[in-house]
Amino acid sequence: MTVSSVLVVGGGIAGVSTVAELRKQGYAGELTLVSADAVPYDRPPLSKEYLAGARDLESIALQPPQWYADQEIALVGGAVAVAIRPDAGEVELADGRVLAADKIVLATGGRAVLPAIGSPSHVLREVADADRLRTHLVPGARLLIVGAGLIGAEVASTARGLGAEVVLVDPLDPPLAAAVGTEVARWLHGLHADHGVEALTTTVETLLETPTGVAVQLKGEPDSREFDAVLLAVGLIPETGLAETAGLETSRGILVDSGQVTSHPSVLAVGDCARLRDHHRAEHWEAAQLDGARAAATILETEPPPATAPWWWSDRYGLHVEGVGEMRSADAEHTRAVRGTIGEPPFSVFTLRGERVIGAVAVDDAAAVKAARRLIDRGIDVRPADLADPTQSLRTLLRR
Repeated sequence: MTVSSVLVVGGGIAGVSTVAELRKQGYAGELTLVSADAVPYDRPPLSKEYLAGARDLESIALQPPQWYADQEIALVGGAVAVAIRPDAGEVELADGRVLAADKIVLATGGRAVLPAIGSPSHVLREVADADRLRTHLVPGARLLIVGAGLIGAEVASTARGLGAEVVLVDPLDPPLAAAVGTEVARWLHGLHADHGVEALTTTVETLLETPTGVAVQLKGEPDSREFDAVLLAVGLIPETGLAETAGLETSRGILVDSGQVTSHPSVLAVGDCARLRDHHRAEHWEAAQLDGARAAATILETEPPPATAPWWWSDRYGLHVEGVGEMRSADAEHTRAVRGTIGEPPFSVFTLRGERVIGAVAVDDAAAVKAARRLIDRGIDVRPADLADPTQSLRTLLRR
């Protein structure tokens, strides 16, 4: 089937990557991007530079507005899709317009998890969320952050930089242990206290609005505490509503095959809303970008990008953290190699199964993670002692 028109619903990194890759690979047909935002923007800065006021909306745009015109991409900004009709190849917008295409790509992202603990509270998924939260981040303001994962930790760092008083709560001790290993996770979590954040291992039982703020009851404490604002950063729910009402198969995301195709052959899904069958969803920036590239390859019947180990990054308190692959605790099957000293950046930690690297995490050592990713992707054998030896060039290990 010749594809003469493609319509992408969703203006995040997955959606923009899809249209960009289609044009990059020479697709000359009609290409439409429906975005709830006037111009699609990047989301990682929302918890950092944008929230701090160091960058504006124009500077975090995924592409400048003129790019869409130059690429002959019809950007339908400020629009929300309310229905898709796969058999007819149609997408209905909230204003009544109906757009048609041979292929529809859903890049609808996700929404913040809202635990049933009362209100009011903030979330951080959109620019408007960051704008509202920023009004509370002034010297002396009291902020409670529920969830000490990547977003919660980044906001804690930003809020402290703006002079707010921050309490951070999470039931895990330490948070992020599954992603970076227990020892590194404990050190990273300890940075909060070093920067004046009160980090507690607990949960929130209730929130209640008061005339002066929000009364919060923390589990295990006899009295409630009062805050000026509460941020919920406890996870993401994939936006599957359009897919469900259209009869597409969903289960913790819109189910797709290795080419990003849903249960309907004319509809693909990419990014946070999509889940590869029999796999966990990947919620990182690059994963969404690669989804877009795979969707474009499927539509054009070209070679998809090669498989690669999943990679992520985060920033807190002036430190840059990166991870790749799968981190495991040392056991009968897995070993660990530490390059440098944990807690004294730069340092990196590698997880190996036998002599194969399966994961790595690094603080202020991006080169180590880059090398680890190549070791994983190429299946290169390496001795743990060589990884741990700071005099041993990682580039040399890649040439083995």
